[in-house]
Amino acid sequence: MSNTPTENIMTRNPVTCSADESMNAVAQRMWEHDVGAIPVTDGAGRAIGMITDRDITMAAYTQGVPLQHIEVRTGMSKNLWTVRPQAPLSEVERLMQQHQVRRITVVDDGGRPVGMVSLNDLARRTGSSRNAAVTQDELTQTVRAVCQPRSSVMAAHAAQ
Repeated sequence: MSNTPTENIMTRNPVTCSADESMNAVAQRMWEHDVGAIPVTDGAGRAIGMITDRDITMAAYTQGVPLQHIEVRTGMSKNLWTVRPQAPLSEVERLMQQHQVRRITVVDDGGRPVGMVSLNDLARRTGSSRNAAVTQDELTQTVRAVCQPRSSVMAAHAAQ
């Protein structure tokens, strides 16, 4: 797996939001910045969760009220997987595979988001040469792991 530092491929200065913002404001921010996930931060700017476009959609569906009346905290994931900028990409790939997530937040020593690495970022840096940040085999392994059905999700659907 790659020893390339994460900071070499991360998208810098990620868009963030707070837990008390409305889903409507965050959906608009996602649209304006062409992103599908935003780290959620506390009052000190530290990453405390993640909100995705899917989270917003499901919150609207399950709560049945307009997005401006739904706070981010009600739909955000509190499970947040992070790395430091100097971490090797192999750590990003391992976290994506282990936790079946498509994005990893890169944080500074104070826990503040300084970047994001997505499957798209890995795919754009994939190649067959030794100089590639990510090999084709590594990307395939990561995508395969992320896309595996989650047993708990499958069991919940089977019980319905």
